[in-house]
Amino acid sequence: QLQASGGGSVQTGGSLRLSCAASGYTSNGYAVGWFRQAPGKEREGVSCISSSDVNTYYVESVKGRFTISRDSAKNAVYLQMNRLKPEDTAVYSCAAVSGLLDCTIIDHQPISTQIFQSWGQGTQVTVSS
Repeated sequence: QLQASGGGSVQTGGSLRLSCAASGYTSNGYAVGWFRQAPGKEREGVSCISSSDVNTYYVESVKGRFTISRDSAKNAVYLQMNRLKPEDTAVYSCAAVSGLLDCTIIDHQPISTQIFQSWGQGTQVTVSS
């Protein structure tokens, strides 16, 4: 099971840190992806950390602004979001899959939605101009 939290409302340029608490998974033997869906738009992948923390991946629109990290002791993954823009406004969800090493998959919909096995509920992020 996954539980996402940390969303909120900020102004342009602000920061938020999202948390994804995972249960039922072992240490860092699973990949976690962050996805978002804005009203009227398709779900898109945002960032991913692979199993065993081999690599991380960011979609082009968030590179340099978002950072994904994991605390294996807490079985938690975080998404630090800086320099937020209005176009980042969306419901953000985390998802997990065991053994995934290639995080670039999150750039491919709908297959990434199918590959990630477990999904948490979303958390709303609203960025005002």
